[in-house]
Amino acid sequence: MVALLALTVVGFAAGALGEVLLSNLDIPDWMRVERPEPHLPGTALFYIGPFPFTNTFLATLITILVVSLIAILATRKMKMIPGRFQSAFELVIGYVLGLCEDIAGKKLGRVFFPVVCTIFLFVMFNALLALIPGYGSVVVTTVDGVHTELLRGANTDINFPLSLAIVAFVMIEYWGISRTGFFRYMGKFFVFTGFAHAFKDIFSGKIGKGLKALPMAFIEFFVGILEFLSELVRLVSFTFRLFGNMTGGEILLVMMMYLMPYVLAIPFYGLELLMAFIQALIFGGLTLTFAYIATLPPHGADEKGEAH
Repeated sequence: MVALLALTVVGFAAGALGEVLLSNLDIPDWMRVERPEPHLPGTALFYIGPFPFTNTFLATLITILVVSLIAILATRKMKMIPGRFQSAFELVIGYVLGLCEDIAGKKLGRVFFPVVCTIFLFVMFNALLALIPGYGSVVVTTVDGVHTELLRGANTDINFPLSLAIVAFVMIEYWGISRTGFFRYMGKFFVFTGFAHAFKDIFSGKIGKGLKALPMAFIEFFVGILEFLSELVRLVSFTFRLFGNMTGGEILLVMMMYLMPYVLAIPFYGLELLMAFIQALIFGGLTLTFAYIATLPPHGADEKGEAH
């Protein structure tokens, strides 16, 4: 309790709040936190030909290594009665698998599981690793002469959420087309059956019936176009949901550390730990939900079991 109180006092004095309210207090420079300068693009550490190797890309590679290492260690010597490490790993994997099977059924759920689980783990570990103290504290000088952090959370670089959104979008469309067929799948968006029935009635002499059916045909066609546009808008929503929440959380932590170091940021660290899980679950869950919807027939009337 005394240590916490001491850290609170020191943090208040060393932060921006103390600098303003206690301007006469002489605080050593090594205790002060530099004024943050948030920037959205990842910084190029060096170049491979014309392609920049950014600090966020380096963080992505580290995440891949960490997740791969955890998976290898957890499954290298699997036992019927698992240890703590294997149990924790199986708990996470089992949770995602259960979510997939609950939403899409056992057969389709196992088809979606590898992609959904990869997205879930990748997003979550990107966020968790970025919260490790000192993760973004190592400063280097780039080939362009810029002083920047060596590592920066990949979720805060819009290129990563966008690339992940493209992967999710492509897989959703692939599953939809492979399960229902190309023309049947596109028939969800470009609906001409109403026009066909209306003109058939008109040319067969049922002019009144055909004319009455035309407004509904226009509505069905317009709704289909909106559905098609909503498919494309998912790229934007996927990208900016993850990018906005992760970037906002990181800026919040940095600002709290600047205002009052050591203690004030601790509650927000807890929130960011929770946010890492929530954002991973949202991204993976939406991918799963949209994938299942994409595999349904155009009319959407089949029961869950029949759609499998």
